Amino acid sequence: MLDAFIIEEIKRRERNREDRERPAVELPLPAPPDRPRRRTETEDEEKPSRGVVVIDL
Repeated sequence: MLDAFIIEEIKRRERNREDRERPAVELPLPAPPDRPRRRTETEDEEKPSRGVVVIDL
């Protein structure tokens, strides 16, 4: 019969292996706000008005 420590170690390794094999979703995160903003050529121009689009499913 196996020692309880060995049984727990086998279970722990199985859980770790399952976690590594499980696919994960990576979300694109926005840049941190402490980064300095780059100036663009069109920055000084007046920005066009923005509209709203409603999509009804």
